[in-house]
Amino acid sequence: MQIPQIRLQSTPMKIGLNIEQSVQQIEQKAAVQSIEQPQAILEIQTTPGKLTIDQSQAREDMDLKSLSRRVDEFAQQGYQDWLAGMARRSQQGTELRHIEKGGNALADQARQNSKGPEKRFNLGWIPSHFSVKLDYQPAQVKIEATAQKPIIDAQINSANHTYTPGSVDVEILQKNALDIEFINIFRI
Repeated sequence: MQIPQIRLQSTPMKIGLNIEQSVQQIEQKAAVQSIEQPQAILEIQTTPGKLTIDQSQAREDMDLKSLSRRVDEFAQQGYQDWLAGMARRSQQGTELRHIEKGGNALADQARQNSKGPEKRFNLGWIPSHFSVKLDYQPAQVKIEATAQKPIIDAQINSANHTYTPGSVDVEILQKNALDIEFINIFRI
């Protein structure tokens, strides 16, 4: 038996595209910069330190006295010895004047005049403690710094921008088609 049929055959459309890409160019030149940093203003004031050493007492303890000091001491000692000598001679003269009272005044005076003072020895520190006097005034430093701001000069360059738009061309490579065919169709 033959069945009536309808046959459809389609041909699709083929499209061709010609594409031209867009071109974009951006060029940015570097900025021109100038930076200048002035030096800071610096002021320094210094008062020097002062060290004073007084060793006159230590030198005197070691019998290293100045000439003027030694002359003064010798003059004072000479004056004291002169007074003591006058007093001793006056006393001895009085003793000799009263010889009749008895005793051996001449021999006693000879013994006194021939003997020197008794020597003494004692431990001690030469020079004595704290005989060197120190005085120190520390240095003083005053620093004043004034900062200077930097000088910045910047010139900005604008960007160079070029743009070429793209394009698309459409063309039909094959047209679409539809074929219809009838098979086994009888007419009545």
